[in-house]
Amino acid sequence: MSADDYKALIEGLLFAAGEEGVTKNKLSQIIGCSQQEMQKALDMLHEDYELGDRGIKIMESNGTLHLTTKPEHAAYYEHLLNTKASTRLSQAALEVLAIIAYRQPITRIEIDDLRGVKSDRAVQTLVNRGLIVETGRKEAIGRPVLFGTSTEFLTYFGLSSIEELPPLEELNIQENAENEADLFFQKFDED
Repeated sequence: MSADDYKALIEGLLFAAGEEGVTKNKLSQIIGCSQQEMQKALDMLHEDYELGDRGIKIMESNGTLHLTTKPEHAAYYEHLLNTKASTRLSQAALEVLAIIAYRQPITRIEIDDLRGVKSDRAVQTLVNRGLIVETGRKEAIGRPVLFGTSTEFLTYFGLSSIEELPPLEELNIQENAENEADLFFQKFDED
């Protein structure tokens, strides 16, 4: 593998690692290269980011490497983060928001159980938009994070408190199942 290949792999791995970052040892293990080859590729990446017109750089903190934005562009990033998101919420995010609004405080695992699918991305979207917040930790194994709606949620929906949410209609699942069973067997009685 060439130094350019190692550069590309390192860059991709650092991007995928996000805020957690990756240690140099972990990088060389994952890529399957020596420390010297990895360091050479890292030095080349540093050079590319510093000399070129690039918006990111590699930062090392406590032995962990991170991809970060350049400090001289901070005002632009702030503007982006302070701009209200104009895109609509996905169906999954709306489902998760409704579950949290009516069942709060609730853990992500409990949300997953109710929906029957993973909700990581939808929860993260709602946190990023400020519609839900962490409200504490559940007294259970692993102490999972509890989520609830935020003041931003109330403002967005024009509510002064969560009690103003419209009541959920109670669905009598047992009654629906009995009606469906009656219709099914009624078909056989007609024959």
